[in-house]
Amino acid sequence: MLSLEALTALLTLLAYLVCGIPFGLVVARAMGHIDVRTTGSGNIGTTNVARSVGKGAAALTLLLDLGKGLVCMLVSRLVLALALFGGDFASLDHTTAFGASLSVVFLGCILGHVFSPYLRLHGGKGIAVGFGAALGLYWPIGVGLLALFLVLVIPTRYVSLGSVAAAASLPLWCVLFGFPAISVAPIAVAAVVVIWSHRENVRRLVRGEERRFSFHKGGRDEREGDGAEVSGS
Repeated sequence: MLSLEALTALLTLLAYLVCGIPFGLVVARAMGHIDVRTTGSGNIGTTNVARSVGKGAAALTLLLDLGKGLVCMLVSRLVLALALFGGDFASLDHTTAFGASLSVVFLGCILGHVFSPYLRLHGGKGIAVGFGAALGLYWPIGVGLLALFLVLVIPTRYVSLGSVAAAASLPLWCVLFGFPAISVAPIAVAAVVVIWSHRENVRRLVRGEERRFSFHKGGRDEREGDGAEVSGS
């Protein structure tokens, strides 16, 4: 039988490979017959897919990116519980040392999406997959992230502001809900990776040049820049 460490490493690798699947690119090619990397902001995320193909393709991209993070976490939880604890899910409680394994898998989900092995280590910005993975890690954290995101984005229409703030708050949510330090550490690394992926958006926010999110159809605002692309899926 595999040890906890070996099984965690295997599940993290699988999460990396699954979450590295660039669904935005796949959906855009299937529904719009375009390479989304060559249009708009060039990002494979939900907003650029919406801009380049349409809302239907964007909604599918969002669901697939969110879903791959959630599924990877739920499957990992099931495998760990069955293989090591005889199906005792209480042993994987987030407040225990064993819960750290799921935190490491969470990091694998983020790394796979941002540094996709199928796109020469390029990818999205980790928000949608991170939200899905957070729901699988401990669902109240996912709800908290979504609430903070909406509180900031709805009045300002700066998706980048909500995305970066949600990522920065992730380790704090973990501490609030009783995660031990060994579990918070991989989550903190994941948060840094997501914030790093938004570095250009942060620079534009500081300079006052970030574009506000809008749903213009075929308009000039929709084709210029990538201010609305910050969620990056």
